[in-house]
Amino acid sequence: MTTGTENWLAHRWGKWVVPYAALWITMLIGGVVVVILALVSAEVYDNVVDDAGLANLDKPTLAFMEQLRNPGLDAFITGFTNIGGGIGMPILASILTAVLIYTSRTWRPLILIGGAAAVSVTATSLGKKLIGRTRPDHADAVPPYENSPSFPSGHTLNTTVVIALVVYLACLQIKRTSARIGLITAGVVFIVAMGLSRVYLGHHWMTDVIIGWVIGLAWVGIVILAHRLFHVLRHREHAGAAPTFDHPAHLHDGTTQPDTKDADTPGTAGRSSASG
Repeated sequence: MTTGTENWLAHRWGKWVVPYAALWITMLIGGVVVVILALVSAEVYDNVVDDAGLANLDKPTLAFMEQLRNPGLDAFITGFTNIGGGIGMPILASILTAVLIYTSRTWRPLILIGGAAAVSVTATSLGKKLIGRTRPDHADAVPPYENSPSFPSGHTLNTTVVIALVVYLACLQIKRTSARIGLITAGVVFIVAMGLSRVYLGHHWMTDVIIGWVIGLAWVGIVILAHRLFHVLRHREHAGAAPTFDHPAHLHDGTTQPDTKDADTPGTAGRSSASG
């Protein structure tokens, strides 16, 4: 019984963990770098942003947003910003990841988006605890009010990471340039709008949002680098295409696997056969 269990675990390890080793290691190292970046940014912010700094950027931006408010727009933007919150974003991320898993026939969207989101949430939490910055006064905000620390904007950081990676993975499955441009444009608009919505509602300062964008994009860049490195190493090892549902793994079992086309290269049918 024990031997059977050990064999099953060894099989699963070789089937899903070993082929993704480069991906996991790079994301782990990159995640540490991003968390450190969040901590450093908090320290830098604490040292260089004083009352004059707030007056030069944050307060004028908030004052401008207050001039744009009206009941109808307030309700719409409140509903929109909830998409990027602690309930809305996990639901949206799960739906989009499930779609990518289904269309790509691989678990890589779960690894990339799930792992990246976990790091972004950690960076947000640590940054907030370290800096402890106070949000704008409730008198300048649209209810419902939020009382947690303000820096950085979690809505902005997490939305940037999830949506940017969804767009990246989706573009790997799309061959038409116009469709890719449209998808990228929609992603950029969504990310920018989410950040600005936090300032419009008076729930964050503009600098909170800017740092959220910067850390989020830095982390996305590291994750994409890890993904590309994964494919480079697989080709160098002559391991064939990356694991998919139809071809779970290509292990060195004494037989030579043909060096097939990169699973993330768009196919002739208009999308890749096993994008991830």
